[in-house]
Amino acid sequence: MTNNKMVCDLETGVCGEAGEDVMETIDLNPLQKKITLYYVTDPICSHCWALEPVLRKFEEQYGHYFDLHTVMGGLLQSWEGFADVANGIGSPSDVAGHWREVGEHSRMPIDGSLWHDNPIQSSYPPSRVFKIIQQKDEQLAMTFLRRAREAVFAFNHNIGDEQVLINLVNQLGLDGEQVVRQSGLSDGHELLDQDFALARSLGVSGFPTIIMVNEENKGVKIVGARPLESYLKGLEQVLGTTEPLQAQTLPSLKNLLEKEGLLFSKEIEVLYDLEQNQVSSFIQKGLSSADYELSEILGETYIVRK
Repeated sequence: MTNNKMVCDLETGVCGEAGEDVMETIDLNPLQKKITLYYVTDPICSHCWALEPVLRKFEEQYGHYFDLHTVMGGLLQSWEGFADVANGIGSPSDVAGHWREVGEHSRMPIDGSLWHDNPIQSSYPPSRVFKIIQQKDEQLAMTFLRRAREAVFAFNHNIGDEQVLINLVNQLGLDGEQVVRQSGLSDGHELLDQDFALARSLGVSGFPTIIMVNEENKGVKIVGARPLESYLKGLEQVLGTTEPLQAQTLPSLKNLLEKEGLLFSKEIEVLYDLEQNQVSSFIQKGLSSADYELSEILGETYIVRK
């Protein structure tokens, strides 16, 4: 601080250095415009599960540029009349091979054998539960969606089953029976229909689809699970900036595990830019044995918060 700061001028009425103008217009808003990011997805979308590592990194490092809004898209209403000819899917058992292929390619573990012996009849029930929770707490809804995906993809639970959904919601600290019952009433159906209408208005027909829109309602649409660079390029385009995006500091592994509860090796690799063979030592350096349990499923390592 200079001595000039202590000068009190009788003419200007200012203690310190006065500006040239008595009154001027200023703008204290952030230099970057905030944009809306629509993530159109479905609880049983295998490519959405494969996208989780990249999407987490994108949110953790660049989430300060956008407001995320998750939209349910409605992948499977029922098997009656359903056919995905392009992917050779006409019955539940046809899905198993497709899921395994996505799991092997992405290294986000997918079992898929439930399609043979306990097939999901519709993705609408977990989608409606998501919408009911979203009305209460956006972040809790995202936690539910994550838990549901862990359950169905890695641990082979039928998340179309009412009791499975009740158990998942109970684990969030909510009344599972009440939430699942409410999701089956008119409120749950209306909320899901609103998401379907929004997805249609955004021109979405496949999942995952990420749409980034600025304040002028101009944006980009990115369809399918893409590498991080695609989303960064899209974000730069929507922001209309030529300056490099400023990445936020990543959370420590300890803090991330405390928040997420379960992390697969691929997620740790992508977030912290590691090779697969570096993950074990990274975990040991970042966590104490009292913090986590190490397990393996379908040939993939994962850690669980104790």
